[in-house]
Amino acid sequence: MRATPRGLHLPVGTLRAGGKDAVAKTEKPDLGEVLAARLLNEIREQRLPLDTHLRSQDIATRLGVSRFPVGLALGILADKGVLRHERHRGYFVAQSAPPTAEELGLAHEDRVASAYFRIADDHLRGLLPDQITESELRERYALTKAELAGVLSRIGNEGWAERRPGYGWSFVHALTTPESLEQTYRLRLALEPAALLEPGYDLSPELIASCRQAEERLLAGAIETDSADELHERGVRFHETIVGASGNPFFLDTIRRLNRIRRLLSYRSMLDRQRYRAQCEEHLAILDSLSRRDQPEAAERLRAHLLHTIENLARIRPLLASAGRRGPNGPRQAGEQGT
Repeated sequence: MRATPRGLHLPVGTLRAGGKDAVAKTEKPDLGEVLAARLLNEIREQRLPLDTHLRSQDIATRLGVSRFPVGLALGILADKGVLRHERHRGYFVAQSAPPTAEELGLAHEDRVASAYFRIADDHLRGLLPDQITESELRERYALTKAELAGVLSRIGNEGWAERRPGYGWSFVHALTTPESLEQTYRLRLALEPAALLEPGYDLSPELIASCRQAEERLLAGAIETDSADELHERGVRFHETIVGASGNPFFLDTIRRLNRIRRLLSYRSMLDRQRYRAQCEEHLAILDSLSRRDQPEAAERLRAHLLHTIENLARIRPLLASAGRRGPNGPRQAGEQGT
């Protein structure tokens, strides 16, 4: 996928059904394929272990669709080798690191990813109301019910929107400022180096090699070609891998929670990719220390790496602050100053 954050910049008034300013609707893709792409993305993002049982009823309930299209989606993924079907038992994860939706020809996920970024950017720019219904979102972004369910599932998991009692969704604005992103990094600064100093720390050579390969791939050119999703996921995977080797599950649980809630502003920061080469080189230096089992040196390098990231946030602050702030009555009005 090669989605990039882009805003539609439509005024809130265009939400009315059938309005001339509404986004033109496109031909509806196959529902089973749309859900297959969404489920594949979740398997990859959550790094579900082999033999994880995917229950169709649980998926249907979570995505707000019937079991029939979910069954189609699971069957598609089984045909492509991502899942394994067992008679009378259901579907199980068959690949620990499955290909992307694009690589498997499930291109319809691009519509879901594209809609996600448009909604995120419009939210950051203050172009969406505090509360919105699903029908308004479908109309504004020209989405099918299944596509919108995929987008909202992702947004809900990341914590920047919540389902309202009864119907509709409410956006959470505490995570839309540069200050909030910096605060997450300061908490990581306190936790991640300490995780490397845990007495039972043990990062296997296989995981070190896997992390190193990912960084070298970026340095070879993928920094410029990977999507924002892929870049973010690479960074998340690196930090969760080295923290997870601490043997202390509380470190990893906290870092995972932080990574979920910081995604929204992290994507906007990826508009500036010049800093990624230095970050990859710092990651490789941390891996060098870990490969020698020099945890104190690795912790110090990790601390320096996170401090550099915080310093870079100040440099790209205009990108983060371009979203502006919302007043108590809704979206920012023309003439108001951004932060």
